[in-house]
Amino acid sequence: MAHTSQGTRFTADTLTFIVRHELWDGNIQDHADQGVCIDVAADIRGRETVLLRFNCFDIERSYIYGPENPDLRIAEPMMLGGAERTGAGQLYRMDPTTDGNPIGWTIRTLATKLPQMLDRAGYRDIAVGLDLAAVRRMLPDVEACARDLHGARRNTVKHNRGTDIFPAGNIRFGLEMRRLPVGDGGLAIHVLGDVGGSTRKSYVEETELLAFDCFWDGAHYHYGPRNKNHRIYWDMTLVEDPLEWVFEQLENRKLGAMIERAGYPGIAADLDLDTVASVLPAMKKRAFAMYAAGEALTGHKGLPLEPTPNLAAD
Repeated sequence: MAHTSQGTRFTADTLTFIVRHELWDGNIQDHADQGVCIDVAADIRGRETVLLRFNCFDIERSYIYGPENPDLRIAEPMMLGGAERTGAGQLYRMDPTTDGNPIGWTIRTLATKLPQMLDRAGYRDIAVGLDLAAVRRMLPDVEACARDLHGARRNTVKHNRGTDIFPAGNIRFGLEMRRLPVGDGGLAIHVLGDVGGSTRKSYVEETELLAFDCFWDGAHYHYGPRNKNHRIYWDMTLVEDPLEWVFEQLENRKLGAMIERAGYPGIAADLDLDTVASVLPAMKKRAFAMYAAGEALTGHKGLPLEPTPNLAAD
């Protein structure tokens, strides 16, 4: 299941609008993503049923007709074969180039096309009897809530910087043996950079650009832990040793592209990959030594005996 907030509810006529934040993890849910979901729901045969769903996420920008309607008839265009099926949910994707901000697009669409969309979702009786004026009066509250949740409920994390630091031009690497209170953990590699000012300014801030958590159970990595925080879990059938995988990416010069995806194109542009390559041998030697130390202590690579809370976290 995605990590979700309970949601804030707004009622207009027979409809309930539910606004909530969701976090998706790559290889756990569909892909690494997060954002705001807006559901349009109503009572159908004594049960609250979602009639329409709008996904206003960083990547997944889509809307779904009848996600809980098992009788919804869905047909392909004739030029694609015209096949028809019956089942819950017909998904369409917003076009970020033409539709713009997904929350703004959703609110505008609800204000102008809601009856037609409800009909398309298989709920004609609700569509025909809808008081659209009441919905329009309520939509500014839905929009304000959605925009607030998009920023306020974003899942981010502030890790420790590491115990062993390796400078590499405009970035630095921090190695840390981590243990979560639940017992999972292992070696973490933090990729750090200075954001928000030059290094001579008092307000410059070291920010974690990427994080690689080579844990024995839930091994994963983060794009922009304090920015978008898109988190991907490794497929441990294919990636037998996540630490080896991390160094493979670094040695194959994938770091710049990863930092750019994390939301820091300026730092990626200034990256000196030759300097990064020059520090990798010593860092790799130390990383695997810490890996071995954890295995000697606990039977799991890189795992210390005691929990290591994120002291820098709120």
